[in-house]
Amino acid sequence: MTAAENVCYTLINVPMDSEPPSEISLKNDLGNCDMSAFLTSFPPTEKGDVKLKTEALKKVIIMILNGEKLPGLLMTIIRFVLPLQDHTIKKLLLVFWEIVPKTTPDGRLLQEMILVCDAYRKDLQHPNEFIRGSTLRFLCKLKEAELLEPLMPAIRACLEHRHSYVRRNAVLAIYTIYRNFEHLIPDAPELIHDFLVNEKDASCKRNAFMMLIHADQDRALDYLSTCIDQVQTFGDILQLVIVELIYKVCHANPSERARFIRCIYNLLQSSSPAVKYEAAGTLVTLSSAPTAIKAAAQCYIDLIIKESDNNVKLIVLDRLIELKEHPSHERVLQDLVMDILRVLSTPDLEVRKKTLQLALDLVSSRNVEELVIVLKKEVIKTNNVTEHEDTDKYRQLLVRTLHSCSVRFPDMAANVIPVLMEFLSDNNEAAAADVLEFVREAIQRFENLRPLIVEKMLEVFHAIKSVKIYRGALWILGEYCSTKEDIQSVMTEVRRSLGEIPIVESEIKKEAGELKPEEEVSVGPAQKLVTEMGTYATQSALSSSRPAKKEEDRPPLRGFLLDGDFFVAASLATTLTKIALRYVSLVQEKKKQNSFNAEAMLLMATILHLGKSSLPKKPITDDDVDRISLCLKVLSECSPLMNDIFNKECRQSLSHMLSAKLEEEKLSQKKESEKRNVTIQPDDPISFMQLTAKNEMSSKEDQFQLSLLAAMGNTQRKEAADPLASKLNKVVTQLTGFSDPVYAEAYVHVNQYDIVLDVLVVNQTSDTLQNCTLELATLGDLKLVEKPSPLTLAPHDFANIKANVKVASTENGIIFGNVVYDVSGAASDRNCVVLSDIHIDIMDYIQPASCTDAEFRQMWAEFEWENKVTVNTNIVDLNEYLQHILKSTNMKCLTPEKALSGYCGFMAANLYARSIFGEDALANVSIEKPIHLGPEAPVTGHIRIRAKSQGMALSLGDKINLSQKKTSL
Repeated sequence: MTAAENVCYTLINVPMDSEPPSEISLKNDLGNCDMSAFLTSFPPTEKGDVKLKTEALKKVIIMILNGEKLPGLLMTIIRFVLPLQDHTIKKLLLVFWEIVPKTTPDGRLLQEMILVCDAYRKDLQHPNEFIRGSTLRFLCKLKEAELLEPLMPAIRACLEHRHSYVRRNAVLAIYTIYRNFEHLIPDAPELIHDFLVNEKDASCKRNAFMMLIHADQDRALDYLSTCIDQVQTFGDILQLVIVELIYKVCHANPSERARFIRCIYNLLQSSSPAVKYEAAGTLVTLSSAPTAIKAAAQCYIDLIIKESDNNVKLIVLDRLIELKEHPSHERVLQDLVMDILRVLSTPDLEVRKKTLQLALDLVSSRNVEELVIVLKKEVIKTNNVTEHEDTDKYRQLLVRTLHSCSVRFPDMAANVIPVLMEFLSDNNEAAAADVLEFVREAIQRFENLRPLIVEKMLEVFHAIKSVKIYRGALWILGEYCSTKEDIQSVMTEVRRSLGEIPIVESEIKKEAGELKPEEEVSVGPAQKLVTEMGTYATQSALSSSRPAKKEEDRPPLRGFLLDGDFFVAASLATTLTKIALRYVSLVQEKKKQNSFNAEAMLLMATILHLGKSSLPKKPITDDDVDRISLCLKVLSECSPLMNDIFNKECRQSLSHMLSAKLEEEKLSQKKESEKRNVTIQPDDPISFMQLTAKNEMSSKEDQFQLSLLAAMGNTQRKEAADPLASKLNKVVTQLTGFSDPVYAEAYVHVNQYDIVLDVLVVNQTSDTLQNCTLELATLGDLKLVEKPSPLTLAPHDFANIKANVKVASTENGIIFGNVVYDVSGAASDRNCVVLSDIHIDIMDYIQPASCTDAEFRQMWAEFEWENKVTVNTNIVDLNEYLQHILKSTNMKCLTPEKALSGYCGFMAANLYARSIFGEDALANVSIEKPIHLGPEAPVTGHIRIRAKSQGMALSLGDKINLSQKKTSL
């Protein structure tokens, strides 16, 4: 039986707060009616006791579900409840007849069932279409051929009923009966085929066609061939079943593909999104021709653009990405890059992220120009748009995509750079940092673009708002300004950004000049201070706060320095030193050389003076003083060695770094392409389609079956194909001891957001255990979905109980509980067996992920929960320990292999992972090999874990602590 044919059950919630009623009281309630009504009419027409009978019938159903037999009530229900015409009672009776035992212990049908059969024959002829339809649905669940046989003429007659609800349920009833008891209706396929030809209602046609697919595929194909040109006019539910049939037929018999492929093409134009999606998926599996792939991809793109639900967009995008993974399909998709970029109109960031990544993977020299034009327009659109919270993140994605395009296709860099450099002055530091990184790489790689980049950099320099971006811009200008005019321009911009100098004196004068008479400000006695430079500075002690000045009035660099950020001053000193040394080599006149050097040294000296005064919010650090002093010394001496270090070595270091980065990217791309390439080993057998047996051909995976299994939570295909094998692979968790009266053990199945506990409960006593209940409770972010129903266990009997637990976040969870039961005939209280705890492992929810160094640093600074784990292991090799931690925690190492290669006695690496709930986990491994303790000394050090939530940080730390030591096999 396939997954699609599994039996459906009616699940009923059972309240456990009341005592079960006795059989006598139930018989009284069910048989309660006015005797005078029997004398005048049959069935009884009383209304007052319908409610009472309804409640009694509900109690009977619950007791039977709990294992009670209640044989004495059968005749009472047939006499006093079955004749009633109340709709609620009729619905409850359908449930009752589904669960009540219908046979004697020797397997024969109970005599009373003849009366029930007659009552349902009358219901099948009832004038109310609801009663007819619900009765037909009930008959699908019956498994007794003797009960169904007398009803067959009435079921056939329902196929001609005026109401579609009755007709479509009649088709389902006939299909179920034909599948289970073919002898009762051997002509069912022919009957349904004739019905299908004359039927007009879409739902009835769909059910009839579905039956023919499973019962008689040839008849279904005959019907389809008669109306194949009208398929696009059918309803969407029928079209979906037709797509399924075509897939199954072509899957089993590939020679039929040519017959139906045109029909699938037509269904790509269906008005239903579901039909278009299934038709596109089927077309891809049936044909690998470029026209078919292009049509399917175009259909997917239209679906993404037109559908409003972001989840649908992401699912269809995943299908497009799957198409791209196939080497032969990638070329076809490259022609559709511009269509794919239409998806960027969606405001959702995740959809845009996937779309940009897909477009970047598909870009080629043929379409890169068009791609860059679209991305430039998108970047410009995001400028000054703040109504959506994800605008800044989207701009970052666009910048990174343009960066990658320019690196892969250098001809595009000249078009991209002028647009992107406008964003160096952006308020969003992250987007500006991405632009700066791109500019730095471009100016180093593309020599012909250096004049353009320097020119644009000088244009936007004064507008940069972030100190981090300012430092980077200073470095680029200092490193790549090679002409006399550019060097003079840089000096002009620096002077403009620094304002009036000397800074200390001008600031004190400004403060003194801005004080107004009406302000009540007490000025203390002036002090003369001697600075480290030997100059005098006058400082007034003001008891009131300084007048608030508008930040815009203060030049940017001056503002950074007065805020106490002197790291930018160290960067400025390096830049001034580089351009001064370069100016000396370019200009022959000694006077101009000295003048330029003196100006550079004056700027550095005034910054040192400011750092030592009390004007900045924070004083200058010793490191920054040392750096600026070193630059002053270099300029005063101008030695050739220092000239080489400042003007050559720095650029070589950047070149080495970019080369290593590019090599690493190429290596990762090569690995990806190797994964995608279909490799055929020399000794692999060659399969010829004409010589392949039918059963071998059908052994390929059925996409419809796989999608159904995925929806049911069986994501692992091999396990889904063989559930017994999957159970054998899992670890059994023993919950009770072998000597306990009730033995219990559990399989724990983890399906993303659900945990399914399959608990085997064994009665090891010689008594009947009644109301045997599995009571569970959870600790952590787990939630029990429903309470398992009570059971009755015969002596030495066993049963399987399933319990669903929902998981809300990545934390170590614990499921605990007990088994409670009553012993039949005993007067004692309820018995209880306590179960062992089930620990849910965090590793089931953590998956390796990657992020950039900047993102890692940003998250490291933002996350407030840190867990420091001391290394305590028996592993003696640093690399081996790192690999062991990666394997134990499912984390990915972000530090490149080149940085980890070699041996120097210590190692530092960054690790990253993301949970299926979108939670990030960061770790920094700092380990060393204590050489002084000998070659066999174990690794020492510590691991720092950071996460947004406390539970994640603690759980990951516990996991590392438990798995640090390598167990010997």
